[in-house]
Formats: sequence, C-alpha cells, structure tokens
Amino acid sequence: MLGIGISRASFTGVALAMLATTGFAYAKDATMSHIQKAQFGHTPDGKAVEIYTLTNKGGLEARVMTYGATLVSLKAPDRSGHLADIVLGFDSLEPYVTGVPYYGATIGRYANRIANGRFTLDGVSYQLPKNDGPNSLHGGDKGFDKRVWTAQSVEAKNGPELKLTYVSADGEEGYPGQLTIHVTYQLRNDNALSIEYQATTTKPTPVNFTNHSYFNLSGDFNRDILHDVLMINADKFTPVNATLIPTGELRPVAGTPFDFRKPTVIGARINDDNEQLHYAHGYDDNWVLVKTHPNAMSTAAVLSDPETGRVVEVRTTEPGIQFYTGNFQDGKPAGKGSVYKYRTGLTLETQHFPDSPNQPSFPSTILRSGHPFVSHTEFIFRTEK
Repeated sequence: MLGIGISRASFTGVALAMLATTGFAYAKDATMSHIQKAQFGHTPDGKAVEIYTLTNKGGLEARVMTYGATLVSLKAPDRSGHLADIVLGFDSLEPYVTGVPYYGATIGRYANRIANGRFTLDGVSYQLPKNDGPNSLHGGDKGFDKRVWTAQSVEAKNGPELKLTYVSADGEEGYPGQLTIHVTYQLRNDNALSIEYQATTTKPTPVNFTNHSYFNLSGDFNRDILHDVLMINADKFTPVNATLIPTGELRPVAGTPFDFRKPTVIGARINDDNEQLHYAHGYDDNWVLVKTHPNAMSTAAVLSDPETGRVVEVRTTEPGIQFYTGNFQDGKPAGKGSVYKYRTGLTLETQHFPDSPNQPSFPSTILRSGHPFVSHTEFIFRTEK
C-alpha cells in the first residue's frame, strides 16, 4: 500500500459554509498540554491495563487505554465553554472485556466485514472466524480490540502524543504474516485528535484499520443522535446484500437517503422505505469519498450538534467512511452512568471498503513485506453559534 498524502483538498462551497464557525470556545481553566498515566485494571488472564490522559493547551482531554488501543473518553467544550464527554464508553475495564460493541477501539486486522470469512491471496485460500452470521467482522473472535497493547507517551511540540504497539502473530485469527502495528494518538493544540496507523508485515496480508468511537456531540447520553447534522463528502456508496456484504457496485447517492453532500439532519430520511436501510435497520454503510488523489488527506465528513454548537470535521487519507447510527444499541451494557439506548451514538469509521480482499474492483487492502502501511485520520473540533 502507498503511504499517505498530506495535500489539503479544497472544500465544496456547502462544506465551507458549514465550517464557517466562531472558532473554538476554550475551557476557562486552560492548562499546558500534558499526559498522565494510571492503572485501569487487569484482563482475566492477569495482564495489566493502563490508561493515559492527554490534555492539550485548550483543555481538551482524551483518555486512551492499552486494552484495544481504545479511546475511552474525549472531553470537548460547547459554544459556552462547557466541557463534556462526547464519546460513548465505560468507566471500568470489565465491560470492554466482556462486551462486543467495540466502543472506541482500534479495529484490525481487518475492519468491517469479509464475506464468508474467506479470501484467496496469491493462490492460497484463508479461512477466518465467522463472528457475524456467515461473515467475519472486525478482525474475528479476538481482534485488535481484545488485545493489550504496549504504550509509549511523548510530550510532543504540538500536543501530547501516545504511541501504542501490537505484534499480531502469523496465523492469528486466520490471517497470514506477522504484522507489527503502531497506532499514535495525538491531542494537538489546534484542537484536533490525530490518529496515525503504521504497519509492516512478514507475508502478504489484508489490512484495514479504523477507530470505532461512537460520538454523541451533545454530551448527554440520554439523547439520541437523530437531530445532529451531517455532511459526507461522497457522491457514491457501496450498496450491500442482506448480510451487509458489498455487491461490488459503486452507486450514486443522488436521489437516495444516502445523499449527505449537503448538511442534512440524520433523522430526516433514516426511516425511508429503502432496501439498504431495511438491511441495516438504519445507516450502516460505506461511502466512497471524493478524492483529488487516492492518498490525499481530505475532508470525509462534518458532524454538528445544533443545540450545543459542537462541530467535528473528519479528515482522512482513507478512501471510505462507514457511517453507523447505533441501530442495535439496547442499553446493554450500561456505560458512564447512562444506559446507551437505541441510537445514542454514531460512528464515522474511516477505512478501506468492506470485503475488499474479495472485490478486485475496490482499492486494494493487501500489504506486502517491504512496503510499510501508513494511514492518517484526524477529528478537528470547533464550535458554531
């Protein structure tokens, strides 16, 4: 795979209009950026789990734990400067170990679905665990979200930085090659949470990494996300069959409930009579991002909460983004003092396309020895009136 490009793509006029904000409302007690480490518990097999708190100069705070390289919380101010946690998660380790909602986790070796848990690479067939009906999902039975990573904190110039490393053995969850992956979180002083992925392999293998944070920009986990406003910089998406595997088509969004080229209220069309919406019980689809260059760093989506004024712009080098509206959230397990009910949170997972190892027309996800993988996503926070 190629490394990332860092040229800034131009926004559409609509996107620029949405991003015309008042700037960021800093917390009143702004501090120097720093990073702190604490213990967060032990896994059932006795491995210690650490949690790191990153704070930037504006007072933004991100907490990341070594179990699953997981973003546990992210505090950002509203238009009045009030800080609130805007990502779903849990106050203790146990729900992450026993549950499977992937809240905030780093997903791999392959994010999203692979049809029938099977692919062929260089003439060799590989069988993966089937943990989502007939398919393999998010790396299998014990993906990267269920592994303990090693961490190294860095007091970087532009904000605190945490580098997490995991070595995935050859044959782990059925995937070939020993894969070494580094995920670096940086809470930049320009109010962006940057996530960079780097990986190398000893054998050809499919890779697809993402962060699976559920956002609720209101900071009130008793509210759903249907009143939030979303723009996705995509004119096509990848429709799926009844088991949520792409058909291979790149379908135009024009004239469908999947057209978010203009800022649109999420709940406006989520209950439309549409086959794709019926399959997923809402939105759970991959959008094909508009790119000036395949690896260019560009805007994927802009999400805003009109009530609090919080806005997050998602930028990425990845070709796709999976937008999911918490269609199966049922209050179990409860987290952070709240019950995560139906559609309490949404995900914006930057990624390559689902089932790419079986879809030759999709951008390749095959990583080969001697060709390091690099991918970069950032979440930029601001407020609007």
